[in-house]
Amino acid sequence: MILYFSGTGNSEYVAKHIADALGDEILNLNDRIKASDTSPIETGERLIIVTPTYAWRIPRVVRDWLLKTELRGAKQVWFVMTCGSEIGDADRYNRRLCQAKGLACMGTAQIVMPENYIAMFNAPQVEEARQIVARAEPDIDNVIAAVRENRAFPPPRRKFYDRFMSGPVNPIFYSCFVTANAFTVGNACTGCGQCVRRCPLNNIALQNGKPIWGQDCTHCMACICYCPAEAIEYGKKSLGKPRYHFEAL
Repeated sequence: MILYFSGTGNSEYVAKHIADALGDEILNLNDRIKASDTSPIETGERLIIVTPTYAWRIPRVVRDWLLKTELRGAKQVWFVMTCGSEIGDADRYNRRLCQAKGLACMGTAQIVMPENYIAMFNAPQVEEARQIVARAEPDIDNVIAAVRENRAFPPPRRKFYDRFMSGPVNPIFYSCFVTANAFTVGNACTGCGQCVRRCPLNNIALQNGKPIWGQDCTHCMACICYCPAEAIEYGKKSLGKPRYHFEAL
């Protein structure tokens, strides 16, 4: 089985690509997390977890869901992490998660996809994004081949920088930057509610036809990048930046 979490579509694309190639069942964790559903699931022995990279690890919302949920039948787990540039030493923490679940970790693969984190970085324009996806295809194929042959992924890079970013920087990043306080909405908002529907943590509600944000945010960027009117900003950091979601490609 393939479990995936996706903010703006990169991980969903990779997960579906893998599922199609392997003929595996696929489960969207966004729906499970949004519904606070941690009921047991039948996974089979082979489990593939596809997620974006948040602060050089898998998203905390995914980690917490995995720790609470019984994965019946699972024995081996491959992690596939999409990112704008790098995953740091995420594999170390994925292995710890597997230890806690009593599962054999088959490693972590990095898939560089178009950047979506416009709260800090720039998303690419459409043509550049298409080129990035095209360059990612051989890496996705390598993932498929490894799983099909029951091989572990090659060990990832583990330099001091990687250990530092996934280690002490991760909690600092979450505490200092992962907040919804800077989200605002402008007059272009039509009150369509797409941001409400897409938020995996139910952190957005419509008030007088406009979105308001609570305090439970994971910075998936779904609300700002899927807004059809581009009415949402993240303070001044998103001003003038292209929005990105995979379906636009």
